[in-house]
This record gives sequence, C-alpha cells and structure tokens, in this order.
Amino acid sequence: MPASIVTLLTDYGSADGYVGAMKGAILDVDPGAKIVDITHETPAQDIGHAAFVLGSAYAFFPPDAIHVAVVDPGVGTSRRALVVATPRGRFVVPDNGLLTYVAGEHLRAVAAEGDDSGAAVGFMEPYVTTLPAGWSVWELTEPAYWRDEVSDTFHGRDVFGPVAAHLSLGVEPERMGSPVEEMVCLRVFDADAVGGVVRGRIVFVDRFGNLVTNVRPSQVPEGALLVTVGGFDVPGPLRTYAEGDGLRVLVGSHGFFEVAEKNGSAAARLSAGVGARIEVRPA
Repeated sequence: MPASIVTLLTDYGSADGYVGAMKGAILDVDPGAKIVDITHETPAQDIGHAAFVLGSAYAFFPPDAIHVAVVDPGVGTSRRALVVATPRGRFVVPDNGLLTYVAGEHLRAVAAEGDDSGAAVGFMEPYVTTLPAGWSVWELTEPAYWRDEVSDTFHGRDVFGPVAAHLSLGVEPERMGSPVEEMVCLRVFDADAVGGVVRGRIVFVDRFGNLVTNVRPSQVPEGALLVTVGGFDVPGPLRTYAEGDGLRVLVGSHGFFEVAEKNGSAAARLSAGVGARIEVRPA
C-alpha cells in the first residue's frame, strides 16, 4: 500500500515545538505517512486566512489525500471536531469555518437560491449551513483514535493528528464518530450585482500585499473593467503582475479578481485589508 499523503495547515509557526509534536503524533500511529506542510504561518487565530489558503491548495493534491487544518481558537470548548469525506479529499478540522472555500461552489449556489442560512450574518462571521452534495461528515467522538491523554489546549497533536494517521492506515471515518448533516462556514460569498456593478469585499491579503476579492470573472461582463477600492479606481484586467505600472487588476491563480501593485504592495498603497468593500464595473 503506497504511503498516504497527510497535509498540515496550522497557525503554530516554526519557533516552537508544536508542529514537530503534531508530526510525531502522526508518525507514532503511521510511521509511513507522507507529511506535506501547506503552511504553519497562518496569522494566529485567523480562521478566514487559513480557510482561503486551504481552499487554494487542497485541489492540487491527489483525491485520496488527507488534509489536517488546525486554526482553532475554540480548542477545548464545545466546538465540534470533524472528519469530512469529499470527492476531492478527506479533511480533519475543527468545525469553525475552515472548509468555507472548499465548499465555495455549494455556498454560492445556496445563496443564489435564496436559501442562505447565513443571510443575516455579518461578513466573515460563522454560520451553520447544509453539506454539499457528495460530502459525508462525522463528529469525532470515538477516543480510541486519539492519543491516550488529550490536552484541552492541543487537539492538533492529541486528536486531529492521530485521527489523520488512522485514516491513512485505512480506518473508515464512520468508525470515528457520529454522522452530522451540517457544518459551520464563514460568510464571505456576499458579492452581488446591482445595475451592472458588482459589490464585494477583500477576503484575503497575501504576503505580497495583493488584495484578493470575492468576485470571479464569471460575475462581470468580459472586457475592460475598473475595481474601486479605498477611493481609487484600479483598471484591468491585466494578464500578469509584470504588465503596466502601478496598481492593476488581474485574475489570480485562485480564480478571483485581485488588486496588485507592480513591485509593490497594493494593501499598503491603498491602506486596505480584509473586509474592505470593493466595486467592479465595466470601464
């Protein structure tokens, strides 16, 4: 049996021993696990940032990969721990919105149908929603697949890591807990079109200072456009970061429009960040 891929995404950083301990707990159960770090540099407790990174990365792994994402401000509380089986991988996560972008198409479709249970929830706030078609979810309630001693403050090491290792050894997720029919997501897909103008928000800022919006090209007519953010009208779309000078709009590798500055930081230039409102209109 080939080694299973187990990816890790956390806010643990690299200065302390947390990542090493988590990997040790995985290898203690499955010494043959192939561990891949997506990132451990998520800003502390920033679920929205981690959800975007996970949503941008998971689809490039084989569909049998196991993805462990632990950005977990509610560790030790009544928040649920989940194992999620999807057509594009299995996920071991706290139930706090980390799968928002993985479930993105479903969330947009539900909102478009007017059946969005998060409609009254503010931007980037958690809400409970239905599961996408083809997903199966279990709450982790069976301690046989955890470490013998579980810390109230380190479920990444004592619960999520060992569960992923047991999955990699072939344990079926239904043995690990009870099925659930809903999960928590974040309210980020609220871009809407009014009179030819699409109003949205900045949902992510990468290390280059690029401002990623929640608007996709399919939501606006083809051709030249302007993105208004921070009182500035930024033209686009360009094809690459190297074209033109100054601020520009392009479609990032994640599939969303973003505002960038050639050889600079759009976030710094525009004093804008996550949550900033934007408008997209034909030029």
